[in-house]
Amino acid sequence: MAQRRLRMGMIGGGPGAFIGPVHRLAAEMDREIELVAGAFSSDPARASAAGEAYRIDPARAYPSLDAMFAAERARADGIDFISIVSPNHHHLPAARAALAAGVAVMSDKPLTGTLAEAHELAGLVRDAALPFGVSYTYSGYPLVREARARVLAGALGAVRKVVVEYPQGWLAGEAVGKQAEWRVDPARAGLGGCIGDIGVHAFHLAEFISGLAVTELFADLGSVVPGRVLDDDCSILLRFENGARGVLLASQIEVGELNGLRIRIYGERGGLVWRQETPNTLVQHSLDGRSEIINAGGMLIGADAAARTRTPPGHPEGYLEAFANLYRDFAALLRGEPAPLLPGIDAGVRGMTFIATAVAASRDHTGWVKL
Repeated sequence: MAQRRLRMGMIGGGPGAFIGPVHRLAAEMDREIELVAGAFSSDPARASAAGEAYRIDPARAYPSLDAMFAAERARADGIDFISIVSPNHHHLPAARAALAAGVAVMSDKPLTGTLAEAHELAGLVRDAALPFGVSYTYSGYPLVREARARVLAGALGAVRKVVVEYPQGWLAGEAVGKQAEWRVDPARAGLGGCIGDIGVHAFHLAEFISGLAVTELFADLGSVVPGRVLDDDCSILLRFENGARGVLLASQIEVGELNGLRIRIYGERGGLVWRQETPNTLVQHSLDGRSEIINAGGMLIGADAAARTRTPPGHPEGYLEAFANLYRDFAALLRGEPAPLLPGIDAGVRGMTFIATAVAASRDHTGWVKL
């Protein structure tokens, strides 16, 4: 395994899918991984069409999970791991089948459809003792890792305030199309709508960069679009373990917003600001009024951020490259090397705990609750 490209199977990602091709491009970017097989759809015709689109051996575009694991287990060149890119309700059964077959797993977020499923999956991962990753994509950006390193090194002093916003507008009207329809369907999305789709990204980023755990939250989740069952607009107050306060805003009904993820961290001596739509700059403010712009690939970044940057300063890198950094970390795990910043099963369970707690607290009007 140390001397060859790792072989990836994909679950989901059939015709019309958005995230499947993204995973494939990201996984293969650094030439450490190759997509060779998949159970892309439960419809055999669609599974075959996906295999043709991905240009894999037609015999390795399988009509079911069972067929894929049985056939791949019998091959000398069988898959090393799977990537789960199907809707949330399918994450647990897909991961369960993979772990039972002795195959490592990279799963899309959120971890599962419910918190009970997340705990079940965590037990399966512990028993299998196989690598498991969760694609919290934004933790792969070089300047997000640089921000984390600076905060943990004390560049801001003690953290006092964390503000993270994730506005989108694409679900402000009727949910039309494959990507929209399953996200507003509780049977496929699980117990959370916007909070499970993008709010959990914001939550993970807040804890990842600050290095602090959220201990309490006060949630107000709304289903704004008439007839919609799951939340599409979220406002959450946070309290962190060191006493810092926080605000998390996530919405998919803010007309005109695209993918406006932004995080601000404020400490005793300074602040940091990073925006996903301009990901190659990080701004650090100082108490004396000075502001410093840190550029991706520049001389001011540390070793980890530099190692995750592929081009010189001024050559934009973005979403695909951040995704690829997670796959590079996962490849390291499979080769027996450390990857301490890759989100794993604990981060996945943590995200589901956040979703379940916020949904229940908002529904029951319980005010501040422990996380």
